[in-house]
Amino acid sequence: MYGLQIDKLKNFYIDHFNLELVEEIKDEWVVLKSGQVEIAFHKIGRSYIPHNEEGFRVNSNTKIVFRIDQDLATFKQELLDKGVALKNTKSFKGINSLFCDGQDPEGNVFQLEQRLDADGK
Repeated sequence: MYGLQIDKLKNFYIDHFNLELVEEIKDEWVVLKSGQVEIAFHKIGRSYIPHNEEGFRVNSNTKIVFRIDQDLATFKQELLDKGVALKNTKSFKGINSLFCDGQDPEGNVFQLEQRLDADGK
């Protein structure tokens, strides 16, 4: 995935999702590990860097999904207390999970998923 403030993205995913740092080129490239999956953030090219870097928002249709083992409402509240942008919790007919979408500091969308047991708990 591309981003502008790579260090900020790295810290966000390590701090909130306990991802493991695998590789880093300071302010240019970072690889984070989640289970068997690695997520890489690469700094966008110079021609894409806006004049006001602080207001940078990514334009992407990629969504990272984190399946969590703990109660979604509890984890969601912990993130909200830390200032993470999250939407309402939702469910879908025929899927035995709860979902909640959020955004990282640059606008990349991620989703939290809590799988429920057969009784919906």
